[in-house]
Amino acid sequence: MRKIKFEEEEIYHIYNRGVEKRDIYMDDSDHFRFIHDLFEFNDSLPATNLYYKKPFLQSHETKSHKSERRKRDMVVEILAFVLMPNHFHLLLRQRREGGIAKFMHKVGLGYATYFNQKYQRTGALFQGTYKAVLVEREAHFIHLPYYLHLNPFALKFPNWREGEVGDRADAMQFLENYRWSSYPDYIGKHNFPSVTSRSFLHSCFGGPEEHKKSMFNWLQEIDSEAIRELSLEYSSKAQSYET
Repeated sequence: MRKIKFEEEEIYHIYNRGVEKRDIYMDDSDHFRFIHDLFEFNDSLPATNLYYKKPFLQSHETKSHKSERRKRDMVVEILAFVLMPNHFHLLLRQRREGGIAKFMHKVGLGYATYFNQKYQRTGALFQGTYKAVLVEREAHFIHLPYYLHLNPFALKFPNWREGEVGDRADAMQFLENYRWSSYPDYIGKHNFPSVTSRSFLHSCFGGPEEHKKSMFNWLQEIDSEAIRELSLEYSSKAQSYET
């Protein structure tokens, strides 16, 4: 695949999975660490925050501290994220030239180093370089946030893409309680609010209550054809990026 040149103000769907489809999060502390990395590495300067160095904070959610360092100079806007057992999805908008490349390099290297040290392993953790798809069509954009946030359904409803999710209310409860996603914050539940920039998607899809209703409606009428189109678009447009 050819390399992609990221442009400011454009939106990209970034994703990658574990080498040989292996799990990349083994317990809650790994999830917390990756999410904290999303927060900590979204800065133009190296991660030298004292709190990041403290082992006891590597297994707790990102939060502000009274003695927090200077305000971060964010290089990307993290619009949405979802962590699955063996892969992740990010919806990013670049704020600085080279921002996505620098951010993904720090996240990939930092988390892989942490994981390998913790589990006493060597070698690559991720399956090659991350993939990126430019979100350039409105038809793509209006489905993508829902598609990303519905990914956890695969853990409970393997055939959700065909509309097989059983009781919708139960399905929504499962989604709202899935911690390793930005969805709870989008519907007003305090989860990892400091990680994402939510104003843009709120301006497009409505605030917390509207977002929740829209998700339920989308779930009620899952568009299998739109999902197939997204999958085909990914396979045809996904580009690797060397960090």
